[in-house]
Amino acid sequence: MANPLLQKFDTAPFSEIKNEHFEPAFENALAEARAEIDAITQNEEKPSFKNTLAALDESAEQLNRISSILFNLNSAETNEEIQQITQIISPKLSEFSNDLMLNKALFNRIKSVFKSKENFSLTEEDERLLNETYQNFTRNGANLPEDKQTRLREIDQEMAKLSLQFGEHVLAETNAFQLHITKEEDVEGLPESSKEAAAQLAQNENKKGYLFSLHYPSYLPFMKYAKNRELRKKMALAFGAKGFQENKNNNESIVLEIVKLRHERANLLGYTTHADFVLEQRMAKNPEKVHSFLNELLEKAKPAAEKEFEELSQFAKELDRIDQLQKWDVAYYSEKLKQKKFDLDEEQLKPYFELTKVVDGVFTIAQKLYQLNFEKVTDIDVYHKEVETYKVTDQKGNLVAIFYADFHPRPGKRDGAWMTIYKNQKIKNGNNERPHISIVCNFTRPTSSKPSLLTFNEVTTLFHEFGHALHGMLANTTYASLSGANVYWDFVELPSQLLENWCYEDEALALFATHFESGEKIPKAFIEKIKASANFQEGMQTLRQLSFGKLDMAWHSNDPKHIEGVKQFEDEAFEGTQLCPSVAENCMSTAFSHIFQGGYSSGYYSYKWAEVLDADAFAFFKEKGIFNEEVAQKFKNNILTQGGTKDPMELYKAFRGKEPDPDALLKRAGLLEKVD
Repeated sequence: MANPLLQKFDTAPFSEIKNEHFEPAFENALAEARAEIDAITQNEEKPSFKNTLAALDESAEQLNRISSILFNLNSAETNEEIQQITQIISPKLSEFSNDLMLNKALFNRIKSVFKSKENFSLTEEDERLLNETYQNFTRNGANLPEDKQTRLREIDQEMAKLSLQFGEHVLAETNAFQLHITKEEDVEGLPESSKEAAAQLAQNENKKGYLFSLHYPSYLPFMKYAKNRELRKKMALAFGAKGFQENKNNNESIVLEIVKLRHERANLLGYTTHADFVLEQRMAKNPEKVHSFLNELLEKAKPAAEKEFEELSQFAKELDRIDQLQKWDVAYYSEKLKQKKFDLDEEQLKPYFELTKVVDGVFTIAQKLYQLNFEKVTDIDVYHKEVETYKVTDQKGNLVAIFYADFHPRPGKRDGAWMTIYKNQKIKNGNNERPHISIVCNFTRPTSSKPSLLTFNEVTTLFHEFGHALHGMLANTTYASLSGANVYWDFVELPSQLLENWCYEDEALALFATHFESGEKIPKAFIEKIKASANFQEGMQTLRQLSFGKLDMAWHSNDPKHIEGVKQFEDEAFEGTQLCPSVAENCMSTAFSHIFQGGYSSGYYSYKWAEVLDADAFAFFKEKGIFNEEVAQKFKNNILTQGGTKDPMELYKAFRGKEPDPDALLKRAGLLEKVD
């Protein structure tokens, strides 16, 4: 049988792909990509934008597409064989990337065009591609002497392997732990839906009683509702010990090795730290600006957080005589306090958030804002039977994108939620090739008696990932490398975080929040409670996010050679941001996949950075109407379609008419009046 990955394909041929197809496909695609680069460097014509920059952007298309398939499978539907394949392939991709960035003949052609750019009739997008490409080469070693280039190659190969190992260890630890409960009193407090899901999991493994896991849809309700404090502690300790136990999945040495290699790499390239290297191509520009941003927010959030924590501590003491709140108590007593203050039980809300209706709702909102239509189709190949596929069209019936959605946890899927791209948008030979976009989530599964009913947090997660998807789907640029979400990392969260705001609006909720059995619309009283509770413990939540950002910056904006222990270093980084006592058995860094497996190293602050942008942007929608056509078109035309074709602040000002107001976030979070 012919290798499906080596055939011409539009949508990914998932059902035809076997694991043994990957290695030969990569060998072939790498050879093809190298030949394309050789064709550019050996071109006897004088270097021009078209025969060098445009040709480079067009190269390695097959390689990129096969890579996106393999690495998403490694995150969403992995097994030991796929993990082994990624360990073999990843260093080869690093080697190819190094060969590209350190290709002297190629860089000389790029430099020639860059130095004489005024001789070419370049569009604004052409010039952006030229500038970004030139800077990318210089930032990644093109000007280094040969011995340093050799070391750079070694570092990149090693880091590629370590990052994969880190993720494999976290997934293995997540899958390894189960809490088996046989006594009914030990599940006291848990909602029926959570108990039913746990009973079903136990039944699937031929066990009696209930099984709880460290996957979020199982773990989070347990921590929020289980009355048995000792069992909450057991779950919390297991969750916090991922990658931090004395077993083959320990990530401590991997964390230390990654940060040391990143630091060495930055030094090789002439940067003081990894953060200096990364932030040069971010809106923040440098570590000092990020530290200042985080500290300013900390100054405003910490008094509110301490006040909220004191209130929670007092509440727990009065309720259950708890003298010292521990990390396994916070979610439980917060939920009880929230119910008391707002008469709001999240379990009351879940029947109004059936997954299929929420999905229809987010589609309707996209239709009202951006005139998109979503048609569910069954003729697009998928990698798992649970994956749903949609054809996305505009008002005239033109194809806008192909959209994949994968909603539920499985043993082969890592925790969390993300958007990925199987095919980039670009304009080739006058044809606007449309993108293939996917979102992957880990939402509550349906049970034998109920459909998938989402927590409100899962609803906002769906909207968040769909915001990323819109950024990919509406892309409309000439070059693939500037398309869609290929933007500065502290700008990429704007479309996702902005869309979350619609979850709190009556006009939007009315479109999808209906009871899964009766069909009744969510009561107005519930909507008012959702709004009233939106800023509940906002100080504590902000402090938590800031602590993650500060930990990330601690790892990456200092010389790591003197770090002796991961846990000790982490505790020092967290100082001043922690409300509960540190737990000796737990360590966050060893499972902090965002920065050690994903792309957020020196970038975790960007969630808060983008919140400033999204709060300011949504204030504009609120002022004009959340479905105001003029504002929606401005956001679509100036941000969603533009990708990385201009500087992010330039794009934002084109949409908003001004730079973002930092107070918009503090005002929305209710933190201004708490500290003024």
